[in-house]
Amino acid sequence: MSKNHITMEKRHTFIRETSAKAFTFVEVIIALAIVSVSLLGLIKLHITNINMTETAEITSRAVLLAEEKIAETLATSYPNQGTNQGSVQKNALRFNWQTEVKDLQLPKLDQADICGLRTVSVDVSWKQGISRKHLQMLTYVADRKLQ
Repeated sequence: MSKNHITMEKRHTFIRETSAKAFTFVEVIIALAIVSVSLLGLIKLHITNINMTETAEITSRAVLLAEEKIAETLATSYPNQGTNQGSVQKNALRFNWQTEVKDLQLPKLDQADICGLRTVSVDVSWKQGISRKHLQMLTYVADRKLQ
């Protein structure tokens, strides 16, 4: 065997060993494609999470505002009938609210000759994105003179 033949044989052996241990360009491209598709899914999930967190925060603010308006109405002990409304600006978000106090009208109460019960309802609305959101809370109050 010639020296040149031995050198060629070593070179082919080296190339086979090297190609068996290393990644090819196609394998790297396929791996990058898989990673990028996975990352797109994770980014979409993250954006959905951010939107849901924002919605929950805004809804919590609306609930707190409704509870505050009910507490203000009940601070007079037995509130007068009527409607009150207004708006509150919080962090570039406008909440419109309306409080309504009215007598409770139930046939069974009329038959039992019970009066002095009222409902207090608070409606809170706001614009979120392109739609309007709405929240309503309702409570009952009795006249302390009611036997």
